[in-house]
Amino acid sequence: MQTNNGETKKILIVGGGTAGWMAANLFAKKLINKGFEISLLESSDIPTVGVGEGSTPYIKRFFDALDIEESEWMSACCATYKGGITFADWSTIPGHTSYFHPFLSSVDGECFNVFRQVTTLRHHGYEVNAHPNDYFLQTELVKQKRLPLSLDKQKSDTIYAYHFDASKLGEYLKKHAASLGVKHIVDSVTQVKLAPSGDISHVETKKNGLVEADIFVDCTGFSALLIQKTLGVPFTIFKDNLYNDAAVAIPSAPKSQYSPQTVATAMSNGWRWDIPLTTRNGNGYVYSSDFQSADDAEAELRRSLGDSILTDASARHIKMRVGRTTKHWHKNCVAIGLSQGFIEPLEATALHIVQLSIEQFIEQYEKGDYSPKYQGFYNDGVNLVFEHIRDYIVLHYLTNSRQNSNYWLACRNDIKISDSLQAIMEVWCQGGDLDAELKRQQITQYYSSMSWHVLLSGVGVFPSGAAKQLQKHAAADDALKQIRQQLKEHARFFPINEGIFNQAVV
Repeated sequence: MQTNNGETKKILIVGGGTAGWMAANLFAKKLINKGFEISLLESSDIPTVGVGEGSTPYIKRFFDALDIEESEWMSACCATYKGGITFADWSTIPGHTSYFHPFLSSVDGECFNVFRQVTTLRHHGYEVNAHPNDYFLQTELVKQKRLPLSLDKQKSDTIYAYHFDASKLGEYLKKHAASLGVKHIVDSVTQVKLAPSGDISHVETKKNGLVEADIFVDCTGFSALLIQKTLGVPFTIFKDNLYNDAAVAIPSAPKSQYSPQTVATAMSNGWRWDIPLTTRNGNGYVYSSDFQSADDAEAELRRSLGDSILTDASARHIKMRVGRTTKHWHKNCVAIGLSQGFIEPLEATALHIVQLSIEQFIEQYEKGDYSPKYQGFYNDGVNLVFEHIRDYIVLHYLTNSRQNSNYWLACRNDIKISDSLQAIMEVWCQGGDLDAELKRQQITQYYSSMSWHVLLSGVGVFPSGAAKQLQKHAAADDALKQIRQQLKEHARFFPINEGIFNQAVV
Protein backbone atom coordinates (compact mmCIF):
# COMPACT_ATOMS: atom_id res chain seq x y z
CA MET A 1 0.00 0.00 0.00
CA GLN A 2 1.10 3.59 -0.59
CA THR A 3 0.54 6.95 1.10
CA ASN A 4 -1.00 9.93 -0.69
CA ASN A 5 2.42 11.01 -1.97
CA GLY A 6 3.10 7.55 -3.45
CA GLU A 7 5.37 6.22 -0.70
CA THR A 8 4.80 3.10 1.34
CA LYS A 9 5.47 3.88 4.99
CA LYS A 10 5.85 1.45 7.85
CA ILE A 11 5.22 2.11 11.53
CA LEU A 12 6.71 -0.38 13.98
CA ILE A 13 5.51 -0.33 17.59
CA VAL A 14 8.11 -1.95 19.83
CA GLY A 15 6.44 -3.25 22.97
CA GLY A 16 2.88 -4.23 23.78
CA GLY A 17 0.88 -3.68 26.94
CA THR A 18 -2.03 -1.27 27.08
CA ALA A 19 -0.02 1.63 25.63
CA GLY A 20 1.31 -0.39 22.71
CA TRP A 21 -2.05 -1.79 21.72
CA MET A 22 -3.80 1.56 22.13
CA ALA A 23 -1.21 2.97 19.71
CA ALA A 24 -1.67 0.06 17.30
CA ASN A 25 -5.44 0.52 17.19
CA LEU A 26 -5.38 4.28 16.69
CA PHE A 27 -2.62 4.14 14.08
CA ALA A 28 -4.52 1.42 12.24
CA LYS A 29 -7.82 3.28 12.39
CA LYS A 30 -6.31 6.55 11.17
CA LEU A 31 -3.47 5.53 8.85
CA ILE A 32 -3.88 2.08 7.28
CA ASN A 33 -6.38 3.42 4.76
CA LYS A 34 -3.80 6.09 3.84
CA GLY A 35 -1.20 3.55 2.83
CA PHE A 36 0.61 2.77 6.09
CA GLU A 37 1.63 -0.67 7.32
CA ILE A 38 1.31 -1.00 11.09
CA SER A 39 3.18 -3.71 13.02
CA LEU A 40 3.64 -4.38 16.73
CA LEU A 41 6.64 -6.32 17.99
CA GLU A 42 6.56 -7.61 21.54
CA SER A 43 8.43 -10.20 23.55
CA SER A 44 6.56 -12.98 25.31
CA ASP A 45 9.22 -12.84 28.07
CA ILE A 46 8.56 -9.29 29.28
CA PRO A 47 5.54 -8.79 31.60
CA THR A 48 3.41 -5.67 31.49
CA VAL A 49 3.20 -3.27 34.43
CA GLY A 50 -0.62 -2.92 34.52
CA VAL A 51 -2.25 -4.08 37.76
CA GLY A 52 -5.83 -2.87 37.40
CA GLU A 53 -6.47 0.61 36.11
CA GLY A 54 -8.51 3.68 36.66
CA SER A 55 -8.98 6.20 33.89
CA THR A 56 -10.17 9.71 33.15
CA PRO A 57 -13.32 10.36 31.08
CA TYR A 58 -11.09 11.11 28.08
CA ILE A 59 -10.73 7.38 27.36
CA LYS A 60 -14.35 7.19 26.23
CA ARG A 61 -13.25 9.13 23.17
CA PHE A 62 -10.77 6.34 22.42
CA PHE A 63 -13.45 3.65 22.30
CA ASP A 64 -15.76 5.92 20.34
CA ALA A 65 -13.03 6.50 17.74
CA LEU A 66 -12.74 2.74 17.30
CA ASP A 67 -16.53 2.23 17.20
CA ILE A 68 -16.35 -0.14 20.17
CA GLU A 69 -19.48 -0.37 22.33
CA GLU A 70 -19.26 -0.37 26.12
CA SER A 71 -21.23 -3.59 26.30
CA GLU A 72 -18.55 -5.27 24.18
CA TRP A 73 -15.28 -4.26 25.84
CA MET A 74 -16.34 -3.76 29.46
CA SER A 75 -17.44 -7.35 30.04
CA ALA A 76 -14.19 -8.62 28.51
CA CYS A 77 -12.05 -6.42 30.78
CA CYS A 78 -13.86 -6.82 34.15
CA ALA A 79 -14.70 -3.13 33.88
CA THR A 80 -16.84 -0.96 36.14
CA TYR A 81 -17.94 2.67 36.02
CA LYS A 82 -16.19 5.59 37.69
CA GLY A 83 -17.88 8.87 38.54
CA GLY A 84 -14.92 10.40 40.37
CA ILE A 85 -12.42 9.94 43.19
CA THR A 86 -12.81 10.11 46.96
CA PHE A 87 -9.74 11.40 48.81
CA ALA A 88 -9.82 10.13 52.37
CA ASP A 89 -7.64 11.19 55.34
CA TRP A 90 -5.41 13.59 53.40
CA SER A 91 -6.67 16.35 55.67
CA THR A 92 -7.05 16.42 59.44
CA ILE A 93 -9.13 19.62 59.44
CA PRO A 94 -12.52 18.92 61.09
CA GLY A 95 -15.23 18.57 58.48
CA HIS A 96 -12.67 18.15 55.69
CA THR A 97 -11.09 14.75 56.35
CA SER A 98 -12.63 13.36 53.16
CA TYR A 99 -13.97 14.79 49.91
CA PHE A 100 -15.13 13.53 46.53
CA HIS A 101 -13.83 14.93 43.27
CA PRO A 102 -16.65 14.43 40.74
CA PHE A 103 -16.64 14.28 36.99
CA LEU A 104 -18.98 16.84 35.52
CA SER A 105 -22.67 16.49 34.73
CA SER A 106 -25.10 18.53 32.66
CA VAL A 107 -26.54 20.19 35.77
CA ASP A 108 -23.24 21.16 37.39
CA GLY A 109 -22.83 24.52 35.68
CA GLU A 110 -25.36 26.22 37.93
CA CYS A 111 -24.22 24.21 40.95
CA PHE A 112 -20.61 25.21 40.45
CA ASN A 113 -21.54 28.88 40.17
CA VAL A 114 -23.13 28.64 43.61
CA PHE A 115 -20.24 26.64 45.02
CA ARG A 116 -17.72 29.18 43.70
CA GLN A 117 -19.67 32.01 45.36
CA VAL A 118 -19.83 30.06 48.60
CA THR A 119 -16.06 29.54 48.64
CA THR A 120 -15.66 33.30 48.17
CA LEU A 121 -17.91 33.89 51.18
CA ARG A 122 -15.85 31.39 53.17
CA HIS A 123 -12.72 33.31 52.23
CA HIS A 124 -14.34 36.41 53.73
CA GLY A 125 -15.10 34.73 57.03
CA TYR A 126 -18.71 33.59 56.61
CA GLU A 127 -19.66 30.31 58.27
CA VAL A 128 -21.07 28.71 55.13
CA ASN A 129 -20.94 25.15 53.85
CA ALA A 130 -17.96 25.29 51.51
CA HIS A 131 -17.39 21.54 51.31
CA PRO A 132 -17.79 20.27 47.71
CA ASN A 133 -19.63 17.05 48.60
CA ASP A 134 -23.02 18.78 48.71
CA TYR A 135 -22.89 20.59 45.37
CA PHE A 136 -22.47 18.12 42.50
CA LEU A 137 -24.60 15.42 40.90
CA GLN A 138 -21.93 12.71 40.63
CA THR A 139 -21.38 12.97 44.38
CA GLU A 140 -25.05 12.28 44.96
CA LEU A 141 -24.94 9.32 42.55
CA VAL A 142 -21.97 7.81 44.38
CA LYS A 143 -23.70 8.26 47.75
CA GLN A 144 -26.71 6.35 46.43
CA LYS A 145 -24.57 3.79 44.54
CA ARG A 146 -26.16 4.82 41.27
CA LEU A 147 -24.37 4.23 37.97
CA PRO A 148 -23.53 7.35 35.92
CA LEU A 149 -25.73 6.17 33.03
CA SER A 150 -28.61 8.53 32.44
CA LEU A 151 -31.99 7.02 31.65
CA ASP A 152 -33.12 10.39 30.31
CA LYS A 153 -30.26 12.38 28.77
CA GLN A 154 -32.61 15.29 28.02
CA LYS A 155 -33.02 15.89 31.76
CA SER A 156 -29.66 14.82 33.18
CA ASP A 157 -26.42 13.44 31.80
CA THR A 158 -22.91 12.88 33.10
CA ILE A 159 -19.32 12.52 32.01
CA TYR A 160 -17.78 9.38 33.45
CA ALA A 161 -14.73 7.12 33.31
CA TYR A 162 -14.00 3.45 33.94
CA HIS A 163 -12.05 0.98 36.02
CA PHE A 164 -10.72 -2.11 34.26
CA ASP A 165 -8.15 -4.88 34.34
CA ALA A 166 -5.26 -3.42 32.34
CA SER A 167 -3.90 -6.81 31.30
CA LYS A 168 -7.28 -7.89 29.95
CA LEU A 169 -7.70 -4.57 28.17
CA GLY A 170 -4.36 -5.11 26.47
CA GLU A 171 -5.47 -8.56 25.32
CA TYR A 172 -8.79 -7.19 24.07
CA LEU A 173 -7.10 -4.41 22.12
CA LYS A 174 -4.63 -6.91 20.65
CA LYS A 175 -7.51 -8.86 19.09
CA HIS A 176 -9.19 -5.70 17.89
CA ALA A 177 -5.96 -4.43 16.30
CA ALA A 178 -5.67 -7.68 14.35
CA SER A 179 -9.16 -7.09 12.93
CA LEU A 180 -7.95 -3.68 11.69
CA GLY A 181 -4.96 -5.16 9.88
CA VAL A 182 -2.15 -4.72 12.42
CA LYS A 183 0.67 -7.25 12.03
CA HIS A 184 1.68 -8.89 15.34
CA ILE A 185 5.28 -10.04 15.72
CA VAL A 186 6.17 -12.05 18.84
CA ASP A 187 9.93 -11.78 19.18
CA SER A 188 12.71 -10.23 21.23
CA VAL A 189 14.84 -7.28 20.17
CA THR A 190 18.55 -8.02 20.37
CA GLN A 191 19.90 -4.78 18.92
CA VAL A 192 18.76 -1.40 17.67
CA LYS A 193 20.71 -0.03 14.71
CA LEU A 194 21.05 3.60 13.62
CA ALA A 195 21.34 5.04 10.13
CA PRO A 196 24.08 7.60 9.32
CA SER A 197 21.45 10.34 9.79
CA GLY A 198 20.97 9.31 13.43
CA ASP A 199 17.51 7.90 12.76
CA ILE A 200 16.73 4.33 13.76
CA SER A 201 17.37 2.14 10.74
CA HIS A 202 16.04 -1.20 12.05
CA VAL A 203 15.83 -3.50 15.02
CA GLU A 204 17.42 -6.92 15.08
CA THR A 205 15.36 -9.74 16.57
CA LYS A 206 16.01 -13.32 17.65
CA LYS A 207 13.64 -15.05 15.23
CA ASN A 208 12.68 -12.59 12.51
CA GLY A 209 16.03 -11.02 11.78
CA LEU A 210 15.99 -7.37 10.74
CA VAL A 211 12.74 -5.42 11.05
CA GLU A 212 12.75 -2.06 9.31
CA ALA A 213 10.34 0.86 9.58
CA ASP A 214 9.99 4.55 8.82
CA ILE A 215 8.59 5.40 12.27
CA PHE A 216 9.48 3.48 15.43
CA VAL A 217 7.13 3.79 18.40
CA ASP A 218 8.81 3.10 21.74
CA CYS A 219 6.38 1.27 24.03
CA THR A 220 9.11 -0.60 25.92
CA GLY A 221 8.05 0.71 29.33
CA PHE A 222 10.42 2.13 31.90
CA SER A 223 13.40 0.61 30.02
CA ALA A 224 12.81 3.16 27.19
CA LEU A 225 14.93 1.03 24.87
CA LEU A 226 14.60 3.25 21.80
CA ILE A 227 14.08 6.83 22.95
CA GLN A 228 16.60 6.85 25.79
CA LYS A 229 18.96 3.87 25.60
CA THR A 230 19.43 4.12 21.83
CA LEU A 231 18.79 7.77 20.95
CA GLY A 232 20.00 9.20 24.26
CA VAL A 233 17.11 11.59 24.88
CA PRO A 234 17.53 12.96 28.45
CA PHE A 235 15.00 12.25 31.17
CA THR A 236 13.68 14.93 33.54
CA ILE A 237 13.04 13.49 37.00
CA PHE A 238 10.19 14.85 39.13
CA LYS A 239 11.77 13.62 42.37
CA ASP A 240 11.83 17.11 43.89
CA ASN A 241 8.10 17.50 43.22
CA LEU A 242 6.69 14.01 43.79
CA TYR A 243 8.34 11.68 46.31
CA ASN A 244 6.53 8.42 45.55
CA ASP A 245 8.57 5.96 43.49
CA ALA A 246 7.16 2.53 44.37
CA ALA A 247 3.92 0.62 44.76
CA VAL A 248 2.69 -2.72 46.01
CA ALA A 249 -0.58 -4.24 44.77
CA ILE A 250 -2.70 -7.01 46.30
CA PRO A 251 -6.15 -8.04 45.00
CA SER A 252 -9.08 -8.70 47.31
CA ALA A 253 -12.53 -10.18 46.90
CA PRO A 254 -14.96 -8.29 44.63
CA LYS A 255 -17.63 -6.13 46.23
CA SER A 256 -21.17 -7.38 45.79
CA GLN A 257 -22.40 -3.82 45.19
CA TYR A 258 -19.68 -1.40 44.26
CA SER A 259 -19.80 2.36 44.46
CA PRO A 260 -18.76 3.87 41.09
CA GLN A 261 -15.66 5.62 42.35
CA THR A 262 -11.97 5.22 43.06
CA VAL A 263 -10.99 5.75 46.70
CA ALA A 264 -7.53 7.15 47.47
CA THR A 265 -6.82 6.84 51.19
CA ALA A 266 -3.75 8.38 52.85
CA MET A 267 -1.38 5.90 54.48
CA SER A 268 1.72 6.44 56.62
CA ASN A 269 4.06 7.19 53.72
CA GLY A 270 1.83 7.51 50.68
CA TRP A 271 -1.70 6.52 49.73
CA ARG A 272 -3.77 3.43 48.97
CA TRP A 273 -6.02 2.91 45.95
CA ASP A 274 -9.30 1.01 46.08
CA ILE A 275 -10.62 0.14 42.62
CA PRO A 276 -13.69 -2.08 42.16
CA LEU A 277 -13.61 -4.57 39.27
CA THR A 278 -16.21 -7.22 38.50
CA THR A 279 -13.98 -10.18 39.40
CA ARG A 280 -11.87 -8.67 42.16
CA ASN A 281 -11.11 -5.47 43.98
CA GLY A 282 -7.88 -3.77 43.00
CA ASN A 283 -5.81 -2.48 45.91
CA GLY A 284 -2.41 -0.89 45.97
CA TYR A 285 -0.17 1.25 48.12
CA VAL A 286 1.84 3.98 46.38
CA TYR A 287 4.71 5.12 48.60
CA SER A 288 8.18 6.63 48.78
CA SER A 289 11.07 4.20 49.18
CA ASP A 290 13.01 7.00 50.88
CA PHE A 291 10.59 6.79 53.80
CA GLN A 292 9.46 3.15 53.84
CA SER A 293 10.82 -0.26 52.80
CA ALA A 294 8.97 -2.55 50.41
CA ASP A 295 8.38 -5.12 53.17
CA ASP A 296 6.92 -2.53 55.53
CA ALA A 297 4.72 -1.13 52.77
CA GLU A 298 3.34 -4.57 51.98
CA ALA A 299 2.70 -5.27 55.66
CA GLU A 300 0.85 -1.96 56.04
CA LEU A 301 -1.29 -2.67 52.99
CA ARG A 302 -2.12 -6.18 54.23
CA ARG A 303 -3.18 -4.78 57.61
CA SER A 304 -5.45 -2.25 55.94
CA LEU A 305 -7.13 -4.94 53.80
CA GLY A 306 -7.57 -7.51 56.57
CA ASP A 307 -9.55 -10.65 55.72
CA SER A 308 -10.70 -9.37 52.32
CA ILE A 309 -7.45 -10.49 50.63
CA LEU A 310 -7.98 -13.39 48.25
CA THR A 311 -6.49 -16.61 49.62
CA ASP A 312 -4.24 -17.21 46.60
CA ALA A 313 -3.30 -13.54 46.16
CA SER A 314 0.36 -12.58 46.13
CA ALA A 315 1.76 -9.09 46.41
CA ARG A 316 3.17 -7.44 43.31
CA HIS A 317 5.90 -4.85 43.84
CA ILE A 318 6.48 -2.12 41.27
CA LYS A 319 9.22 0.47 40.98
CA MET A 320 8.18 3.74 39.35
CA ARG A 321 10.33 6.27 37.54
CA VAL A 322 8.42 9.53 37.85
CA GLY A 323 9.22 12.21 35.31
CA ARG A 324 9.32 12.65 31.53
CA THR A 325 11.65 12.62 28.56
CA THR A 326 12.73 16.04 27.32
CA LYS A 327 11.56 15.02 23.83
CA HIS A 328 8.79 12.54 23.11
CA TRP A 329 9.34 12.56 19.33
CA HIS A 330 13.00 12.54 18.36
CA LYS A 331 14.42 11.62 14.96
CA ASN A 332 12.05 8.92 13.66
CA CYS A 333 11.10 7.61 17.10
CA VAL A 334 8.01 8.44 19.16
CA ALA A 335 7.84 7.39 22.81
CA ILE A 336 4.40 6.40 24.11
CA GLY A 337 3.50 5.27 27.62
CA LEU A 338 6.02 4.58 30.36
CA SER A 339 8.93 5.05 27.96
CA GLN A 340 7.98 8.73 27.55
CA GLY A 341 7.34 9.34 31.23
CA PHE A 342 5.06 8.66 34.15
CA ILE A 343 3.27 10.69 36.75
CA GLU A 344 2.21 8.68 39.76
CA PRO A 345 -1.30 7.16 39.49
CA LEU A 346 -3.15 9.44 41.93
CA GLU A 347 -5.35 11.02 39.24
CA ALA A 348 -5.29 8.00 36.87
CA THR A 349 -3.77 10.09 34.09
CA ALA A 350 -1.37 7.51 32.58
CA LEU A 351 -3.61 6.31 29.77
CA HIS A 352 -4.97 9.83 29.28
CA ILE A 353 -1.43 10.95 28.39
CA VAL A 354 -0.93 7.86 26.21
CA GLN A 355 -4.08 8.54 24.23
CA LEU A 356 -3.41 12.28 23.91
CA SER A 357 0.17 11.64 22.78
CA ILE A 358 -0.92 9.21 20.06
CA GLU A 359 -3.71 11.47 18.82
CA GLN A 360 -1.45 14.53 18.71
CA PHE A 361 1.34 12.67 16.98
CA ILE A 362 -1.00 11.48 14.23
CA GLU A 363 -2.38 15.00 13.84
CA GLN A 364 1.03 16.71 13.63
CA TYR A 365 2.56 13.96 11.48
CA GLU A 366 -0.24 14.26 8.94
CA LYS A 367 -0.22 18.06 9.12
CA GLY A 368 3.48 18.00 8.25
CA ASP A 369 2.87 15.71 5.28
CA TYR A 370 4.32 12.72 7.15
CA SER A 371 7.51 14.54 8.08
CA PRO A 372 9.05 15.81 11.36
CA LYS A 373 8.07 19.40 10.47
CA TYR A 374 5.98 19.87 13.65
CA GLN A 375 8.15 17.76 15.92
CA GLY A 376 9.11 20.70 18.15
CA PHE A 377 5.51 21.84 18.48
CA TYR A 378 4.49 18.31 19.46
CA ASN A 379 7.21 17.97 22.08
CA ASP A 380 6.44 21.33 23.65
CA GLY A 381 2.75 20.43 23.85
CA VAL A 382 3.28 17.03 25.47
CA ASN A 383 5.75 18.50 27.95
CA LEU A 384 3.15 21.05 29.02
CA VAL A 385 0.64 18.24 29.57
CA PHE A 386 3.08 16.45 31.87
CA GLU A 387 3.98 19.57 33.81
CA HIS A 388 0.46 20.83 34.41
CA ILE A 389 -0.84 17.40 35.43
CA ARG A 390 2.18 17.12 37.73
CA ASP A 391 1.35 20.46 39.35
CA TYR A 392 -2.23 19.45 40.08
CA ILE A 393 -1.09 16.18 41.65
CA VAL A 394 1.58 18.01 43.67
CA LEU A 395 -1.23 20.17 45.07
CA HIS A 396 -2.74 17.12 46.83
CA TYR A 397 0.47 16.63 48.79
CA LEU A 398 1.20 20.30 49.37
CA THR A 399 -2.22 20.87 50.99
CA ASN A 400 -2.17 17.82 53.28
CA SER A 401 -2.48 18.57 57.00
CA ARG A 402 -1.32 15.22 58.40
CA GLN A 403 1.17 15.25 61.25
CA ASN A 404 1.82 11.55 61.80
CA SER A 405 4.96 10.97 59.71
CA ASN A 406 8.04 12.68 58.34
CA TYR A 407 6.79 11.81 54.87
CA TRP A 408 3.68 13.96 55.11
CA LEU A 409 5.58 16.79 56.78
CA ALA A 410 8.12 16.72 53.94
CA CYS A 411 5.34 16.74 51.35
CA ARG A 412 3.97 19.89 52.90
CA ASN A 413 7.17 21.70 53.84
CA ASP A 414 9.98 20.51 51.56
CA ILE A 415 8.35 19.71 48.24
CA LYS A 416 9.32 22.01 45.37
CA ILE A 417 6.55 23.65 43.39
CA SER A 418 6.49 25.41 40.05
CA ASP A 419 6.00 29.14 39.59
CA SER A 420 2.60 28.34 38.09
CA LEU A 421 1.43 26.46 41.18
CA GLN A 422 2.96 29.06 43.50
CA ALA A 423 0.93 31.80 41.80
CA ILE A 424 -2.28 29.76 42.08
CA MET A 425 -1.74 29.12 45.80
CA GLU A 426 -0.99 32.77 46.50
CA VAL A 427 -4.19 33.90 44.78
CA TRP A 428 -6.32 31.32 46.60
CA CYS A 429 -4.82 31.88 50.04
CA GLN A 430 -5.17 35.64 49.70
CA GLY A 431 -8.81 35.34 48.73
CA GLY A 432 -8.19 36.49 45.15
CA ASP A 433 -9.89 35.59 41.90
CA LEU A 434 -8.80 32.01 41.20
CA ASP A 435 -10.66 31.85 37.89
CA ALA A 436 -8.82 34.92 36.64
CA GLU A 437 -5.46 33.38 37.56
CA LEU A 438 -6.26 30.08 35.85
CA LYS A 439 -7.37 32.01 32.77
CA ARG A 440 -4.20 34.12 32.86
CA GLN A 441 -2.10 30.97 32.86
CA GLN A 442 -4.30 29.32 30.20
CA ILE A 443 -4.31 25.95 31.99
CA THR A 444 -7.98 25.05 32.42
CA GLN A 445 -7.75 22.58 29.53
CA TYR A 446 -5.77 20.34 31.90
CA TYR A 447 -7.89 20.72 35.04
CA SER A 448 -10.95 22.93 35.10
CA SER A 449 -11.69 25.67 37.59
CA MET A 450 -14.11 23.28 39.28
CA SER A 451 -11.28 20.80 39.94
CA TRP A 452 -9.10 23.44 41.61
CA HIS A 453 -12.01 24.70 43.74
CA VAL A 454 -13.02 21.18 44.77
CA LEU A 455 -9.51 20.16 45.82
CA LEU A 456 -8.65 23.29 47.79
CA SER A 457 -12.04 23.49 49.48
CA GLY A 458 -12.24 19.74 49.98
CA VAL A 459 -9.13 19.63 52.18
CA GLY A 460 -10.19 22.83 53.97
CA VAL A 461 -7.53 25.26 52.75
CA PHE A 462 -8.91 28.72 53.45
CA PRO A 463 -7.29 31.99 54.59
CA SER A 464 -6.77 31.99 58.33
CA GLY A 465 -6.71 35.75 58.68
CA ALA A 466 -10.20 36.53 57.38
CA ALA A 467 -12.37 38.38 59.90
CA LYS A 468 -15.12 36.06 61.09
CA GLN A 469 -18.60 37.22 60.13
CA LEU A 470 -21.04 36.82 63.00
CA GLN A 471 -24.23 36.71 60.98
CA LYS A 472 -25.35 33.71 58.95
CA HIS A 473 -25.53 34.05 55.19
CA ALA A 474 -29.15 33.16 54.55
CA ALA A 475 -28.92 33.36 50.76
CA ALA A 476 -26.10 30.78 50.67
CA ASP A 477 -28.03 28.45 52.96
CA ASP A 478 -31.15 28.74 50.80
CA ALA A 479 -29.17 28.15 47.60
CA LEU A 480 -27.67 24.99 49.05
CA LYS A 481 -31.08 23.67 50.07
CA GLN A 482 -32.34 24.21 46.53
CA ILE A 483 -29.29 22.49 45.06
CA ARG A 484 -29.68 19.49 47.37
CA GLN A 485 -33.31 19.11 46.33
CA GLN A 486 -32.43 19.43 42.63
CA LEU A 487 -29.64 16.86 42.85
CA LYS A 488 -31.89 14.31 44.52
CA GLU A 489 -34.48 14.87 41.80
CA HIS A 490 -31.91 14.44 39.05
CA ALA A 491 -30.44 11.33 40.70
CA ARG A 492 -33.72 9.52 40.04
CA PHE A 493 -32.81 9.39 36.33
CA PHE A 494 -29.83 7.11 37.03
CA PRO A 495 -30.06 3.37 37.81
CA ILE A 496 -29.10 1.98 41.19
CA ASN A 497 -26.23 -0.46 40.89
CA GLU A 498 -27.76 -3.73 42.02
CA GLY A 499 -24.52 -5.68 41.83
CA ILE A 500 -21.37 -6.19 39.80
CA PHE A 501 -23.01 -8.79 37.59
CA ASN A 502 -26.15 -6.73 36.99
CA GLN A 503 -24.93 -3.35 35.78
CA ALA A 504 -27.07 -2.59 32.78
CA VAL A 505 -25.08 -0.82 30.09
CA VAL A 506 -27.41 1.62 28.36
